[in-house]
Amino acid sequence: MDTTVERTAEHTVKLTIEVPSDQLAKDLDTTYRAIAREVKIPGFRPGKAPKPIIDAQVGADVVLEEFVNASVPRYFRTAVTDEDLAPIGEPEVDVEQLEPGKPFIFTATVEVRPRLELTKSDYEGVQVQRPPTEVADDEVDAYVERLRRQFAELEPVERAAQEGDFVTVNVTAMKAGEPVERLTREDYLHSIGSGEFGDRLDAELAGTKPGDIVSVDDDLPVERFGEELAGPTSFRVLVKDVKALKLPDADDAFAKTASEFDTVDELRADLRDKIHEVKERDARGVIRDRVLQALIDTVEVDLPDSLVEDETNHRLQHAEDNAGRYGISLDQMLEIQGWDRDRLAEDSRDHAIRAIKGDLVLEAVARAEDLQVSAEEIGAEIGSLARAYDRDPKELAKQLDRTGQIITLAGDIIRTKALDLLVERADITDESPDAADADEEPKEPEETD
Repeated sequence: MDTTVERTAEHTVKLTIEVPSDQLAKDLDTTYRAIAREVKIPGFRPGKAPKPIIDAQVGADVVLEEFVNASVPRYFRTAVTDEDLAPIGEPEVDVEQLEPGKPFIFTATVEVRPRLELTKSDYEGVQVQRPPTEVADDEVDAYVERLRRQFAELEPVERAAQEGDFVTVNVTAMKAGEPVERLTREDYLHSIGSGEFGDRLDAELAGTKPGDIVSVDDDLPVERFGEELAGPTSFRVLVKDVKALKLPDADDAFAKTASEFDTVDELRADLRDKIHEVKERDARGVIRDRVLQALIDTVEVDLPDSLVEDETNHRLQHAEDNAGRYGISLDQMLEIQGWDRDRLAEDSRDHAIRAIKGDLVLEAVARAEDLQVSAEEIGAEIGSLARAYDRDPKELAKQLDRTGQIITLAGDIIRTKALDLLVERADITDESPDAADADEEPKEPEETD
């Protein structure tokens, strides 16, 4: 199959594809056999009618149209792969020659992704800073405190209830004069400040004592209670008792109860190691982001509007789907965040441009370094996907190959390799601890047994 490429615009190419006559004859025979199996022709068994009979019964033009619809996409995919092009959207196809005994010639005009050309000097030695991973004493203290709360006991108190206390309550909830069973409780242990019944009720429960009755009207937010429970709700609550958390002392006896360690110093040392592991893992992710962003900032590339719009719309649809998983609309989620659709669209477009440029950078590095992906690497990735989605690996591989997604998967692997190489060759220095975000919540370490 011969292909010539003509650039007709900045991001548009016209491919002229010539399929040899023998290949045309073979594929045309395949089309005839497929049609023969589908149509019923008197006097012939399914699939056995000869070509002249099919032409007479179905029409030679119909057969050729079916051939074009079935074969052109396959020829086109082969051509763009051979020419190392990345099409955007579907091509505009024009048949120039389709006659038995002659080559099949057609053109395909399509937008393609731009390409960057980078040299080693462009991407080696990228300068970035590594975020600090040292663990402060107060971070360890915070996790010890959480562990103490897990092993805390409840004890009755004579004073009025405070935030953080637990109260045993009978709760009756009403909407429009009708009881709400899902918010009604009997002898229920409620944590003041949890917001389980809304913030307004928690505020009223603070300061109560056993025997007190609290009545509260609240407008429950949809993001926390869902469409079914959200809205104006009336609560009537009887407080039956008040209990406070009694935290164990952070001593050696507590360490033996809460972990496999004999002393609190050993427990704290283990927590420090685990927090450090989390910070190290996070730092590696930050470095990868910073290396890629540093390169993105240095490149200038004009992106096709259709490419940016497609990626932007994909991100907007993802936001819509994400809101739906919480049982709310996208507008409701944006209102909670203090955003609107215009701001979301602008933010999605900015992220889309960054993502596209990032892919182009990594693809350019992969070409410059001649990075390849092996069948074993693709197989391993398919195996991981199959385990994640509880699928049979062989069936998943067939589906990916049939839909052309195997090429996407290979591209993802190569881009990951390119980023690994960039990080390996980057000039990485330590960031000052003062530059780190002191207000950022540390992530949970793995639980201590």
